[in-house]
Amino acid sequence: MPSPSENQSSASGRRDKPRPVRVIAVSSGKGGVGKTNVSVNLCAAMARTGKHVMLMDADLGLANVDLLLGLQPKRNLSHVLEGQCSLDEVVVEGPNGMLIVPAASGIADMADLGHAQHVGIIRAFSELTHPLDVLVVDTAAGLHDSVTSFCRAAHEVLVVVCDEPASITDAYALIKVLYRDHGVMRFRILANMVRNEQEDEGRSLFRKLVAVCDRFLDDVTLDYVGSIPYDDYLRKAVQRRQSVVEAFPSSPAARSFAALPSRIEQWPMPRGARGGIEFFVERLINSDQSDLEPAP
Repeated sequence: MPSPSENQSSASGRRDKPRPVRVIAVSSGKGGVGKTNVSVNLCAAMARTGKHVMLMDADLGLANVDLLLGLQPKRNLSHVLEGQCSLDEVVVEGPNGMLIVPAASGIADMADLGHAQHVGIIRAFSELTHPLDVLVVDTAAGLHDSVTSFCRAAHEVLVVVCDEPASITDAYALIKVLYRDHGVMRFRILANMVRNEQEDEGRSLFRKLVAVCDRFLDDVTLDYVGSIPYDDYLRKAVQRRQSVVEAFPSSPAARSFAALPSRIEQWPMPRGARGGIEFFVERLINSDQSDLEPAP
């Protein structure tokens, strides 16, 4: 029979076992829909709830997360790939303790990285020493290899759409590629820059996307996350180089972002490694499966 000290040691080992990190890839299919603003403000809203949150700028050659937050990082992901420093050494702190992994800006080679280099970036996150609950990956626009690589390696794909035909078309194209070529079957949908909340424009956009996917992609599941209103305070926050959640917490957009963390908290945590390339895969392998929520 084990002694009390042995029982305490065993219990401590279970407590110390790292929990999986919730990884959310934010993508859009096209530029100009406010995807990076969504990523920044989503992280700011989650950080205000006390979560340990990290935002990775995954638009590797055209980074702008640091600009939106008024940060001036000395190092970025290009230095990690060149072997000049570790991923831990490029992390900078943003508002409310949120952490930022900055990418490079204006470096063409970073935009043209191959799949093996993307895998190297994903695996580097396993070496991070920062305590984390959530990683948000702000992908590039379009269907570049980096977008599909980072979306496949995340547990959730949040697709940002707005009321433009091209936005719906390109969001569908992204979903189709991730589903048919990479086996991603569930997508979370966020309507952005909604101008008429009274007429439920956000849900109308969602229904349009659902109708197209139901017609051509039988097994895809789309879940409506909510909508963010068009709000001039968001533009003012960008001019201040702050998140709207921080600069104007009572604004319509900030209130909508503040409602998202509780909804995201209801999403199931990953139950273990899927067998492909994933962020924080060691935590998934080593986690105590009995403590994780069941899959939906």
